[in-house]
Amino acid sequence: MAGRFTGVSDLAWPRFAELFPPESAPRRRGMPHVPCRAVVNTRLYVLITGCRWCDVADGPQWAAKSAAHRWLQRWQAEGPSRGCRPGCSAWRRNVA
Repeated sequence: MAGRFTGVSDLAWPRFAELFPPESAPRRRGMPHVPCRAVVNTRLYVLITGCRWCDVADGPQWAAKSAAHRWLQRWQAEGPSRGCRPGCSAWRRNVA
């Protein structure tokens, strides 16, 4: 059954944020990186609502479907511990 999801709350985000490396400095050329929070929101939206990638919602809290999918593929290729920062609790669980 499809659910309703409006994004990760400000209260819950710090638990997710420790899993990702700090935001990188702005690049001089090209498109800026999508914030990890927008990618996580979009990925959770797809998982919770059961929608297709082409039906991802638009808005400031969501990443573009192509960016979210590209990050998902990158995280899958790197494995769970490589996407985490050393020192975060998820990294310790994956390495130990």
